[in-house]
Formats: sequence, structure tokens, C-alpha cells
Amino acid sequence: LSAASAPPKVRNCKPLPADQREWRVLGIESSCDDTGAAVLSGTGSILGEALASQSGIHEQWGGVVPRLAQDGHRKAIDATVEEALKRAGVQPADLSAVAVTVGPGLGLCLEVGVRKALQIAAAHRLPLVRVHHMEAHMLVTRLPPPSATGEPAAVAPAAGTAPAFPFLTLLVSGGHNMAVLTRGVGNHTILGSTIDDSIGEAFDKTARTLGITQVPGGPHLERLAKEGDANAHKLPKPLSKTRDPALQKGCDFSFSGLKTAVRTLCDKTLPEAKAKDMPEEERRAAKADIAAAFQDVAVQHLCERAGRAAEWTSELEPEAKYMVVAGGVAANQAVRQGLREVAESCDLEMHVPPPRLCVDNGVMVAWAGVERLRLGLFDEPPSESGAEHAVEIRPRWPLGSRDPRSQQAAPGKPPKGQKRKKADVDAGGEHKVQRTAQAAS
Repeated sequence: LSAASAPPKVRNCKPLPADQREWRVLGIESSCDDTGAAVLSGTGSILGEALASQSGIHEQWGGVVPRLAQDGHRKAIDATVEEALKRAGVQPADLSAVAVTVGPGLGLCLEVGVRKALQIAAAHRLPLVRVHHMEAHMLVTRLPPPSATGEPAAVAPAAGTAPAFPFLTLLVSGGHNMAVLTRGVGNHTILGSTIDDSIGEAFDKTARTLGITQVPGGPHLERLAKEGDANAHKLPKPLSKTRDPALQKGCDFSFSGLKTAVRTLCDKTLPEAKAKDMPEEERRAAKADIAAAFQDVAVQHLCERAGRAAEWTSELEPEAKYMVVAGGVAANQAVRQGLREVAESCDLEMHVPPPRLCVDNGVMVAWAGVERLRLGLFDEPPSESGAEHAVEIRPRWPLGSRDPRSQQAAPGKPPKGQKRKKADVDAGGEHKVQRTAQAAS
């Protein structure tokens, strides 16, 4: 993931135009259950994008089933890329480079996007940029507004001034939960991560407990919580009773206990026999109170740890002025508001992508590709005959080194009392959970 500029050398690929406004960079994303593609100029103008969601495919299983997700990507990848190119008004031969997510994520899914990227790059001798999924999430906040690109944008990105390095990053999604000190492209230090579940996973599983069948369930739980009273129930604050000093005073997160407490609360207040006889309105109100209480405690825990991460960032990099919030859960309004208050109290300017760029998408991959191309960080494409053998995926690709004060769950050893999950785990201790129904595997 190193961002040291590549030494000048002759590369067997199409040269990049001298004027970055003429660059046409294709980004391809297929790390989980969304197939995304986008074409950006070298100055950040979004020329065309397309996204194919698989939410309807996985709902009956209660989560993402890797093999079904792979099939979905295979069926969608060609049409998604073609649609992005069509909207951008370019042909594959007109492209300047191809960027693709190679990890972390579900290996079966990553492979689909990487194969497509290699085919295009090899056919037209295009520079190939291998992108880290979580870095793409954080870098998309640096996408310039249309007024700064010097050209009209087909789709407007986030407004405002791009955050300058170094900055604090909060990565919050269904598979990841990290506080990261970002010093530059490829230069990250993990200040804290979850020791069990990510906040997005906790939202999704709590939604399932409350009878929400849509995937992902987090956004639907958020809407339900707006109808409820967060003070109706008292739920335990995560890590409040730990005896581990590092966890007490650190930036690591834990949401497994809170998720279990909600399940216990539901069993007590809404047992199946009682819920069946309750009027629909009363049953929904009871669930809304539980959802509100859960969301309130989850956001409090996230913000407490984010505040400590901001303190550590200030100690390590006093010139840091920004907090970047990225990942699917960054679209949650309660999370945004809570972290905005943390940023203001720590004298940091918060940057968060618009909701549509918080989820997995091709725009973030293409922009991460642009950032890396500017530093000379790209690979020569394989030959067309060798493209099939050049597939390289990194389901457990480390984002960066870990601050010595931070803890992490030992690989292959789940926390006490927690059943082992089928998961891809990155070097930061993060889980890309495969919530796979046994009957579908």
C-alpha cells in the first residue's frame, strides 16, 4: 500500500496525457454485494457512473451469501461497465487507465471485478491501479467540487475544500470499524478497530432481530428509530465494564455485547407469543423504542472512541485539521450528527461524502486510482493471453500499521463467549463478515 512515488522508468503501457483534464480513468468495484463502475477525469469530474445492487438477492438469507454475490457480479459486471462508459461518452480504447478494488473483501466477489479490469487494461495497454477498498472510501472525500475541476461535471461530488493530509479517518461500515491516522496515500496508522463486530454489522443484525428483513437492514433501523424513544430502555455501554486498561483508555470499539443486550431485551419485552397478540401499531412502537435505544448507545460509543482518536491524532500530528468519516454507516444521520459534534469539540473540520458515495461505488475506486496515478503508482497491464493468469486479489489486505496502544482480536481466536464467524480478517483486526446461511453454502 506504500505511496512512495515510483521511480521513472519506461513502462509498456499507454502514456497518460500531460493534461490531467484529458485523463479518463475507469474505476471498478465488486468487493461485496454491489457492482460499481465509473469514469472520472484526472481532475475529478464524474463523467459517468453505474451501480448494480444485489439487496433483493440476499434478503431471504439475512445477509450476504458469497457465492450468490459472485453470481450477481458475473451477471452485472459487463452491463455495469458498459453503462458507465456510455454515460461518460467514451469507448474502452479512449480510457487512460483502469483502477479496480483488489481487497479487502469477499474473495469470490473481488475476483469478478479484477478479471474485468485486467481484460480491459490488457486489450488497450492501459495502466492498471490496484486499489484498497477502505482507502478508496476515505479518499473520495478529497474529490474536488465541480467548480474546482475546471470542467462541468455530469454528476456533482461533495462540495467544499478537500481535506489535506494528515487527517483523522473514521471508517464505519458493515465490514469495517476503524479509527485511522491518514498521513497520505498509502500511509495509514490504525489507532483503533473493533474487537468483535463493526457498527454496521451491529445495525444490520439488530435490524434482523427486530424483524426487518431488508438487506442491509441498518438504514431501515435508522428510520424505525426516529419513531421511538431512546430513553425507554437502558442498554449497557460497550466496554464500560472491561478490566483491560488498554481497552478502557484506547480507541478500540466493541458492539457485540450491545447487540446481544438488544436480543435479550427483545426476548423479554417482545416474546413471540406476546408480540403475536399485540396490535400492529403497539408492536411497531415497542420495536421503535428498542431501535432508538440501540442507536443512541451505539452512536455514543462510536463518538466516545472517535473523540479519543482525535486526541491521539492531535498528539501525533498537531497540524491535522480534518476528520474524515467514510463507509456505508456514514450515511446515518445520527452518526453524522454525533461525529460532527466530536469534530467541533476537537477543533477539527469534518468531511463526509454525500450518502450515495458512502456506499460501495465505482466513483471512489476511480478517484483513488487518480490519486495513485498522480504518484506514479500503477502497474503495467498483462498481455491479453496472460490476463487470465494475472488475477491477484487481497481479501485480507492490511490498511497500515497499528498504533502500539491499540488492541486487536487474535486471528482465528474469537473473543471469549463469542462463536467463531466465517470471515475475512484484515491485518487491522477487521471483519468482512460473511453472514452466510448454512443452507445456502
